[in-house]
Amino acid sequence: MKRVLLFDSGVGGLSVLDALAASGAGYELDYAADNAWLPYGLKSDTQLRARVPALLAALAAQWAPDLIVIACNTASTIALDAVRAAVDAPVVGVVPPVKPAAAQSQTGVIGLLATPATVRRTYTDDLIAQFAADKIVVRFGSAALVEEAERRLAGAPARNEAITEAIGGLFGAPNGQDVDVVALACTHFPLLAADLAAAAPRACLWLDSGAAIARRVAQLLSPPPGLARARRAGFTDARQAHALAPAFAARGFSVLAGIGADPGFDTAPIAGHRLRVSCSVAARVHCAR
Repeated sequence: MKRVLLFDSGVGGLSVLDALAASGAGYELDYAADNAWLPYGLKSDTQLRARVPALLAALAAQWAPDLIVIACNTASTIALDAVRAAVDAPVVGVVPPVKPAAAQSQTGVIGLLATPATVRRTYTDDLIAQFAADKIVVRFGSAALVEEAERRLAGAPARNEAITEAIGGLFGAPNGQDVDVVALACTHFPLLAADLAAAAPRACLWLDSGAAIARRVAQLLSPPPGLARARRAGFTDARQAHALAPAFAARGFSVLAGIGADPGFDTAPIAGHRLRVSCSVAARVHCAR
């Protein structure tokens, strides 16, 4: 089986992992969350260009992936080239789904829901100029949605404030009433897509990058058909492992690992965190006991 390492600042990359698991390909899936530095949107470009390649180079040496997915929009836009230079395995990044959103809009008005940092980046401006120059793009940046996705996967009760704020900011902006396609440009946001759609004032198409990433990974690895097998999930802040354990167990992960500090980033299983795997939630992931 081909081994894929998914990387994010937190749990948002699970939306991409879900797309890989649903693709019908026989992958071995590892996951790494740099949750000690969450959220990346509050870090400088210089800090991320130094940390992300070093962290992924260390994980690649220890976990030997056949391919790495940077399942984080912020890290992809800032550090993708540097990571590719630091590791031998192919690296796939996340691109905000502006192109398919523009192609599928009937009103000519699309929404872009991202983190505040992604909304402001020149990279996003260039993407819109290239693929949506003839469209009106309504942008809204939300850090609160990232926090809400993290809270919910850690088992905290749902709070609707972040959902309400994002929907109001997007559809209440000039031209927002005509938005008919929303590009979710943060991997955390698909984890809240059902709530966002339910709160929206009109029916819209909500697009994320998961399926496109799954297709690209398949092109590069040519995996055999089968069920994906989740293996281990690593965290730079291992204190959060207990709260997040059910979300990872539900996807078939059996081992939680701590990732040590820079510069070594040495990994080791977290004592007492051999997971009881639940197969009921992620039926497309092979649950090995």
